Amino acid sequence: MGLELVKSEFSVKNKRIDTLAFDPQSKAFAIIEYKRDRNASVFDQGVTYLNLMLQNKEVFIIEYNESLNRTLKQTAVDWSQTRVIFVSSDFTENQIEATNFKDFSIELLQVKRYENRTVSITPIQKSKNAESIKQLTGKNTAAIKTITAVIKTYTEEDLLKGKPDTVTELYQQFKAAIHNLTDGIEVQPQKFYIAFKKDGHNITDIAIQTAGLKLIINIKRGALDDPKHLARDISGIGHLGNGDYGIKVSNNDHLEYIMSLIKQAL
Repeated sequence: MGLELVKSEFSVKNKRIDTLAFDPQSKAFAIIEYKRDRNASVFDQGVTYLNLMLQNKEVFIIEYNESLNRTLKQTAVDWSQTRVIFVSSDFTENQIEATNFKDFSIELLQVKRYENRTVSITPIQKSKNAESIKQLTGKNTAAIKTITAVIKTYTEEDLLKGKPDTVTELYQQFKAAIHNLTDGIEVQPQKFYIAFKKDGHNITDIAIQTAGLKLIINIKRGALDDPKHLARDISGIGHLGNGDYGIKVSNNDHLEYIMSLIKQAL
């Protein structure tokens, strides 16, 4: 999952978290819960844990620093990217529907083990017509308002908002080409860019800019075969995204060649 393990069975305020993890990409904590009871409410538990973290930030920081021998500061954490991940061999339709909000950071991950020792890991995707959590009313309304005031789940639409139609069209062309590289590509919008992953590993990240796109290829310096020298070595400068090579594009003239570079990150 690309996460750092911080602590198993971490207790806060009489609540026990199965796994506390940290996402170095988003600079945010992730709470992982393993579900065996198919009738349990993942929504209510998710709301409880998100509120728990936001109300006890210093406890999570201390645990991170003590467990990993680090000096992470509270200001270095992007609390807006906090999320809860439920892992189970199966989820009911009610559980899936209860978390089907486009802007709420509760994720479902289905893991199955087969007789031949093969393991499949499948994220449950939000539906394309998922509504906003802000439209929900009921007993959790106050808690949800507290969470949504801090936590923000980003979508492709958020990062494309206000950009020229030519840039949006260019992004869709590159997105389709990346999907054509192999099966199982996941698209995960982040705060400043859109990550494209395969088996939990970033292969490329795309930042949407006013005049075009900036692609970061997740390959270490010196390991990219780029005979046209189209990619720039950015290993020595601070940058968003994962990898040591960046390419700025304003058109699709080199689309196929760029795909040959990204394919090396698979």
